[in-house]
Amino acid sequence: MSFFKKLFGGKDEPAPRQLNHPSALNQGDMIVLDDSFALPPQLRGQQLKVEAVHCYEYKHQRSPEWLLRGSGTHLIFLGVENDDQEYLTLSIKLTRAEVESLFDMEAFADVFEEDVRAELQPESSDPELSGWFAGHYRKTDHADFGYFHRQDYRQSPPPQDSNLNHGEAFEGYQLVNDEDTHAIDIEVYENGETDVLLTLYRPVSDIREYWPS
Repeated sequence: MSFFKKLFGGKDEPAPRQLNHPSALNQGDMIVLDDSFALPPQLRGQQLKVEAVHCYEYKHQRSPEWLLRGSGTHLIFLGVENDDQEYLTLSIKLTRAEVESLFDMEAFADVFEEDVRAELQPESSDPELSGWFAGHYRKTDHADFGYFHRQDYRQSPPPQDSNLNHGEAFEGYQLVNDEDTHAIDIEVYENGETDVLLTLYRPVSDIREYWPS
């Protein structure tokens, strides 16, 4: 601190916040994705802003989810997972009409049957879904129980008091393609609402730039 700052009571400016990993993203931050043709057109080279940070809670873990908004019609859901190596999950949520146009609904219903080896082969001509799905999926997870919290619990655990918000309970189903690069995630909530998401698994390096808010 200089002599004049000491004399007049000036304070040092706080150091600018460093942001270089998706796990540190907060609401208002922005990222820029790679322009690789391995990404769907609506993600390629796009700038995305963090609209909110939510949390999934399972029996032995909590996983943050970042809600991102770009120039496309779909919101983007971002996660970070670690299975021998760290990678991104990038997802979009389908409308009911998109689900019905993408899947054979009889085959889709088999996903919820415990003893059925469900497989899906989606088809779509919708340009908004280009690059988001693979040719063939097999079911890997059946009715995994969890809670979804519309809050950021990275720094503190979700409330355990039954009088407080304990999140929205759901059962999760997942189908993965043969190359483990794409997934279909299905969440069935207690009120009957069902969310269907198309998910990509991508390297963390696909995030080329970080912009703190």
